[in-house]
Amino acid sequence: MTLKKWFIALAAAGLSACVTINIYFPAAAAEKAADKIIDKVLSSEQAPKTAPAPAKPSVPAPQPKQ
Repeated sequence: MTLKKWFIALAAAGLSACVTINIYFPAAAAEKAADKIIDKVLSSEQAPKTAPAPAKPSVPAPQPKQ
């Protein structure tokens, strides 16, 4: 390819890489979703916590020699 073709290909690749997609959410819907998440987190923090079960050792303890 000639230098001109390389420059055109590079310019086309550069321009196509500069694409921005903006997504707009309605403010009321976003606020409602945030409130649900906050309520869920707060309710899980208030739930009584149980003690975790003791972990079993993966290797048995060595037995004393007799």
